[in-house]
Amino acid sequence: MELGVVFPQREIGNDPAVIRSYAQTVEAAGFATLGAYDHVLGASPHRPGGWTGRYTDRDPFHEVFVLLGYLAAVTTRIGLSTEVLVLPQRQTALVAKQAAEVDLLSGGRLRLGVGLGWNQVEYQALGVPFADRGRRLAEQVGVLRRLWAEDVVSVASHWHHIDAAGLNPLPPRRGIPIWFGGRAEPALRRAARLADGWIANIAPGPELDRSLQVLRAALAGHGRAAARFGIAGRVTVGTDPHAAVEELRTWARLGASHCALNTMDAGVAAPLEHLERCLRAKRLWDAG
Repeated sequence: MELGVVFPQREIGNDPAVIRSYAQTVEAAGFATLGAYDHVLGASPHRPGGWTGRYTDRDPFHEVFVLLGYLAAVTTRIGLSTEVLVLPQRQTALVAKQAAEVDLLSGGRLRLGVGLGWNQVEYQALGVPFADRGRRLAEQVGVLRRLWAEDVVSVASHWHHIDAAGLNPLPPRRGIPIWFGGRAEPALRRAARLADGWIANIAPGPELDRSLQVLRAALAGHGRAAARFGIAGRVTVGTDPHAAVEELRTWARLGASHCALNTMDAGVAAPLEHLERCLRAKRLWDAG
């Protein structure tokens, strides 16, 4: 099981030197991946009707493609991922271009995690309908893969109109792995049909067990081997690194191919402590 970290988007601050040091330190420690959350806008709780969403206008998020481009320049080996990019609220061709560029400049290190999102205010501000985002995402994935693989593409569909056009430069692999987030049953079935892997934002327990059963049954139904389909877990690292390592072992027993240590919303007071918690947990994991 590959071990990664979640970039502490909301708590690391805005100093480029701190961001660079964080990325280079986790790479030097041997972490396999560095994943970043995505949001473009945060809604104010004081807006008409109020706001009860998890994030508000007070929560900082670095723009994910710009961030990964910067991280690509200051690292050499660690994998870079979006976990997850809210794909349906973005223009497909533009995402294809941005992802191809990050993959090119990083030397083929990008994994594109995508999901539907839940923030209607964000969709509205970007001028995109919220209700049909699941069907739109499914079509977007096929268009992305064609744009990354073919020199010239033509598409005429409900959401996409491309008339003999293509990306230049193309990504070095002529394809970028696409993993899906989401935990509802339709999202799991969509992942089994279209994705290269699933990012499981669920802690080990009965709900995760049910989700894995649905996912693996759907994979079998599409004639896909579960062993070749990635599953990424996530473990919050609190003050006890031993508890985090026990949860990592649980993910390994469940068959996860990847797992990321997350330090956001865990009472961390300073950027350096994000690093220290991840490093302590990794040392225990490596020793055990």
